[in-house]
Amino acid sequence: MTFKEQLLQQLPKATNTISLRSFVADDLSTTYVGWLNDAEVVRFSNQRFILHSLSSCDAFFHSFEQAPACFLAIDHSDFGMIGTMTVYFNEHHGTADIGILIGERKTWGQGVGLTAWRMVMDTLQKVRGLRKITGGTLACNLSMLSIFRRAGMVEDGIRRGQEVVEGQPYDIHYFAHFIHE
Repeated sequence: MTFKEQLLQQLPKATNTISLRSFVADDLSTTYVGWLNDAEVVRFSNQRFILHSLSSCDAFFHSFEQAPACFLAIDHSDFGMIGTMTVYFNEHHGTADIGILIGERKTWGQGVGLTAWRMVMDTLQKVRGLRKITGGTLACNLSMLSIFRRAGMVEDGIRRGQEVVEGQPYDIHYFAHFIHE
């Protein structure tokens, strides 16, 4: 069974407020596209350089069909879908790289990103053959740095001055969790 199949088969049960599931075609909406076109939501993401449409989002959604990757929806008990997560696998190296977007601003600062991140990390630790979970963010993305640290990940490298945000270069910090250490 592939890493992707294992993750999808073992997606965790909901917490009091957060649940994860596969992103489906019905999730493609003007609200979702709006998150990707919201400068504040994608402030630290390279998505900020793209004008998104339902068509471009549909193409992205379908790119996961045959890819060694998962596209997940984050649901909130009060607000419905509030964000997405991606998990890109490399079975040759036993790695999984996670990304997250919390689009629904009403939920910012409530710990939903950390909860979803931990849910995926906990599930990935059960995937047979997986040895390392990774993620990365810009030094100016303090919320994401906090998620990495609070989820028990450790620094795994820095690319100095790698990307520019609002005219200023920032380092990218990479984090990792080694499953059997």
